[in-house]
Amino acid sequence: MSGADARGVLQEPEGRQVERELPSRIDIPYINGEMVHLRPATIADLTRMDELQAFYNSTGITGKGPEAERAVVNAWVRRSVAWSKGQTPRESGVGDPESRRTVAWAMITEADHDKDGATDASATDGVIGMIFLIDVDGWSRSARIQVVLGRDYRGRGYSRDAMPRVMTYGYAARPAGLGLHRIWVAVPEKNTRSISVYQSLGFMVSGTSRDALWDEQGGKYQDQIVMDALVDEYDPIRSLDAFGMHVIEGNPGVAEALVNHRRALESGEVADLAVEEAVAQSEEERRKARRAQLAGAKARARAKAEAGAEAEAEADAQARVPGQDQLQAQESTQTSGSGDDGAAGVEAELSGGDPQATVQEPGRERSAAPEEGGQETTGSGEPQEEPGEPVEPASQDDATTWAYSDSSRKKGSKQAWWRNLGHGGKRNAGGKS
Repeated sequence: MSGADARGVLQEPEGRQVERELPSRIDIPYINGEMVHLRPATIADLTRMDELQAFYNSTGITGKGPEAERAVVNAWVRRSVAWSKGQTPRESGVGDPESRRTVAWAMITEADHDKDGATDASATDGVIGMIFLIDVDGWSRSARIQVVLGRDYRGRGYSRDAMPRVMTYGYAARPAGLGLHRIWVAVPEKNTRSISVYQSLGFMVSGTSRDALWDEQGGKYQDQIVMDALVDEYDPIRSLDAFGMHVIEGNPGVAEALVNHRRALESGEVADLAVEEAVAQSEEERRKARRAQLAGAKARARAKAEAGAEAEAEADAQARVPGQDQLQAQESTQTSGSGDDGAAGVEAELSGGDPQATVQEPGRERSAAPEEGGQETTGSGEPQEEPGEPVEPASQDDATTWAYSDSSRKKGSKQAWWRNLGHGGKRNAGGKS
């Protein structure tokens, strides 16, 4: 934003020239509503406000005492009348040193709720209260809004009918409106009904003035809640719809409000479409990630199952083949030489530790623990004996424990080969018989 020129005109970010000085005179417009219509307030209306008991329980509504409330309402009406006449502060006697003006409307009803043939506020010429735009600040383009109703006309929905229409005028660009950027309210914290109405209109809590008001009934201080609404956040058409009110196109600022409302709807539809597309894309990405996660989990489960199946198959194979260690030992014995000490140790182990137990091999039987000079058997398994040498009978206990031995050969498993040493020279010595 650029600086101000000599006329107090500032360059707005959107490129519009906005007048920061308030006009010296204003034409206060008439504003029509469904339940009430608004006309510029007059000095005579101040007497009607007393008749309406409009300042009753002001401490609970605005936080001010009755006399203070009456005083400020009188000042607001006089400022409004003076501005509508183009009077200077010195001429009106109620000027503001900060040149902050006020616009006041009298709220008129034509309703006949009791069906007696006369308006409800016939005694006050239909006046049931007032509505104000207070301290209109042209430089900051802000103002405070307030409604003051007679005692018997509170809580009937008149504020909901009047406030959106006054705010539409306040936000409208000049000369149709005041060109405001911000409208705000100040409410005692205990006035929850007004807070609810303002929130329904689109006001947001912007701050809290701690212990700013005195609660006479409670005998203690209370906070003042500050709420506001900005021009680019507020949609008067939507506010009227929220309260079930109809748009009256002849009111000031409504044409501009309708254009802005249509633009907001169009941009909202575009934004909604963009959000829907983003959500759909996000959902698709989540589905892809989920599918990849499931595929990975299945692959891991399949690999784990295959590894478990292989281990289980190997264990089952080992369980189905008894004496696997013995078979491995046999293969080791077959591949080793006759004088190998390792083969002799394996054979001794297979024979249960008996050095005289025999090991059956295909086509040949020999001692499980041969020694130097020991007798060697023939291919038929019968030992060569000297004639006349007695053969000791084999004992039943001398049978080998090897699972694959020939039981028909057990009887020669423990012959006294050491008795035959040196008899007949039948030992194989260097291949000679």
